[in-house]
Amino acid sequence: MNNIAIVGAGFSGAVLARELAESGYHPRVFESRSHIAGNCHTERDLKSGVMVHKYGPHIFHTDNERVWQYLNRFAHFMPYTNRVKTTSQGQVFSLPINLHTINQYFSKTFSPTEARAFIESQADMSIEDPRTFEEQALRFVGPDLYEAFFKGYTQKQWGCSPTRLPASILKRLPVRFNYDDNYFFHRHQGMPRDGYTALIEGILDHDNIDLRLGTAFRREQSTQFDHVFYSGPIDGYFDFELGRLG
Repeated sequence: MNNIAIVGAGFSGAVLARELAESGYHPRVFESRSHIAGNCHTERDLKSGVMVHKYGPHIFHTDNERVWQYLNRFAHFMPYTNRVKTTSQGQVFSLPINLHTINQYFSKTFSPTEARAFIESQADMSIEDPRTFEEQALRFVGPDLYEAFFKGYTQKQWGCSPTRLPASILKRLPVRFNYDDNYFFHRHQGMPRDGYTALIEGILDHDNIDLRLGTAFRREQSTQFDHVFYSGPIDGYFDFELGRLG
């Protein structure tokens, strides 16, 4: 079986293609856009020379040593710590919520133990089985911190009300009882010095890989291949027959 199609030249498609190519296969990579790297695509602004993340910022972070070493084969990573600030009620606060955020918001000087006990006292314990993001947040931090830091951010991030999101989403937003304002907790964090597109270009740089940019893949073409790896939107693969997924 050597007639393999890979749909999408982002991280997933590129790594699949490289692994197969190094194993002796000759995958054909289809990318409907005119560039590689998917939503991680980067390019330098011609006037300023600034590296621009065209589809929004991407910060790479992982605790997996194998993944980190793999990517460093193809790019030099620069250290980057994501420290987020937000405005609420006319003040600037640090995110994720940490001991400084709690003390500043409530005008307190809590120790870590005191802060933890205080936040637990704010929680809505009447919510025994949280089903939505909003219920989980109210059960976790109470109404004040939810309204100030979670509700608006979540609506902006997901484009819908927190009442329509599952409770599990809250796990992405940590609350800390120390002064650590590093948004991520992974051991390896950074950005590729020359951008993600250069990184993906390095991964795809193999004689066995046939890259076809600006070439859409139709589901009907799958019969022409022994195997198809599809990394695009699943509703798009079925031509949005049932509408677009949220």
